[in-house]
Amino acid sequence: MKLLIKNAKLVNQGKSFYSDLLVEEKIIKKIAPKIHESADRVIDAMGLHLIPGIIDDQVHFREPGLMHKAEIYTESKAAISGGITSFMEMPNTKPQTLTQELLEEKFQLGDKKSIANFSFFMGASNNNLSEVLKTNPKHVGAIKIFMGSSTGDMLVDNKKVLEEIFKKSDCLIAVHCEDEETIQKNLDEAKNKFGEDIPIEMHPKIRSVDACYKSSSLAVELAKKHNTRLHVFHISTEKELQLFTNTKPLSEKRITAEVCIHHLYFNSNDYKTKGTHIKWNPAVKEKSDQDALLAALLDNRLDVIATDHAPHTIEEKNNKYLQAPSGGPLVENALKVMLKFVKEKKITIEEVVEKMCHNPAICFQIEKRGFIKEKYYADLVLVDIEKEYEVTEGKILSKCGWSPFVGEKLNGQVEYTIVNGHIAYEKGVFDESKKGMRLMFNR
Repeated sequence: MKLLIKNAKLVNQGKSFYSDLLVEEKIIKKIAPKIHESADRVIDAMGLHLIPGIIDDQVHFREPGLMHKAEIYTESKAAISGGITSFMEMPNTKPQTLTQELLEEKFQLGDKKSIANFSFFMGASNNNLSEVLKTNPKHVGAIKIFMGSSTGDMLVDNKKVLEEIFKKSDCLIAVHCEDEETIQKNLDEAKNKFGEDIPIEMHPKIRSVDACYKSSSLAVELAKKHNTRLHVFHISTEKELQLFTNTKPLSEKRITAEVCIHHLYFNSNDYKTKGTHIKWNPAVKEKSDQDALLAALLDNRLDVIATDHAPHTIEEKNNKYLQAPSGGPLVENALKVMLKFVKEKKITIEEVVEKMCHNPAICFQIEKRGFIKEKYYADLVLVDIEKEYEVTEGKILSKCGWSPFVGEKLNGQVEYTIVNGHIAYEKGVFDESKKGMRLMFNR
């Protein structure tokens, strides 16, 4: 199978230029201003931008055990429609991914069900150190540690266990940082004041700046002490930004960090209209935090843009504050949000590609993905970056059927998503005849 893309505006490694591109089987064979070879399929991409497939390093696809919310199949399909060709999924499923056997079972599910490329993280608890240390760094994206409240047995608050993981792990360690003791103290104070009917506006005060900073600073301290390769998920506060640097090439950084779409798009003023639909952990915080996060993204203190896609049913989300779970679906509209920012001149298309495609590949040392290069896998997206897009309930592909962006006007329309040389999505139509591949890592 040969696929020829002609007349595209190619965005790669800080540059945008017109080019043709030839794919043979799963691999990018040739990139040149004009390619005249014959092909089984030719796409005239005039008017479209060609970008690498987006790599989302943080999603919750809920399978196994929580499939009333989402499934690997449905959410990978939603991701493909939004230009995400690879994802890395979290271990807080049911059962939680706390053994090598359970981890391998998830990889087998990915093989059978995922339209996108995939990796699954190994989970850590206070009681599974020996299983964690068996993790193969070439085959698994990271070890995930919840250094803050989580469901079930996944809160790691034993300092000795944390020390051992940071000291002995050969894998990248990825962390969710919120201090549980601080959160519980703030929650008790809120209950004393409001009873069981706590306003949603209290969420960023309960899951506060100090709760985030206390935990993330501990993670950074441990990483520096043991020279651990650390990636800090979903930074949400201005205060935490002092923990990260922009002084080295990304490939040389031992400590990296990301920001999520919702922390860039929403702030605490939006709780009035969005309510529990924008309840996340860590919480969406103040406008000053939102502005600081974008600035840190642009000056390279923050390295990656991710989604933390975490669906719940609309019935679950419509509960009052204490009962409503945290999280929401984001993979379909993440690129559209960032393209809206491009239109508003908050960021360039080249910077979006750097933070959503190149940098996740560099941070996690993903083999032959994240760039448009000859001999790399042909994970590619053709997008009309000018087309305005209004999010409506009837167009949502995530199994949960709702979005925090309903009613919002975003930017950009994915016309084609190509996964390993296969056109998986074409102008609203899916071809599910081929599944995604397991990601591999150059470690």
